[in-house]
Amino acid sequence: MLAKSARLTESGDFARATKSGIRYSSTNFVGYLYMTELDQSARAGLIISKAVGSSVARHRLARKIRHCIFDNYASLPTGSLLVIRGLNNSAEADCKSEIATVVANLVRKSKDRAATK
Repeated sequence: MLAKSARLTESGDFARATKSGIRYSSTNFVGYLYMTELDQSARAGLIISKAVGSSVARHRLARKIRHCIFDNYASLPTGSLLVIRGLNNSAEADCKSEIATVVANLVRKSKDRAATK
């Protein structure tokens, strides 16, 4: 489970990450990574659509995704905002490998952009 300081809770942070952040899509998930200038730990949040299924299915998926984010949390840059969006068929997805791929590609893209600036 992510620590309270590692969670996104404000709608403005979600909006900033999804509208202005780096985006990477996989089959079942879309990841957004927004780099801030703040010197604080990275924070992560989830967006799970009702199209995924019932409340039970959505919460089960949220627990799986949180567990996968926890496993990849150390690779996130300092001050970054990560948002993972679960798409329609993501309830049956292999979350561990797919989330790891999404996070790795987002971090790689952010390093590439930082190197070009």
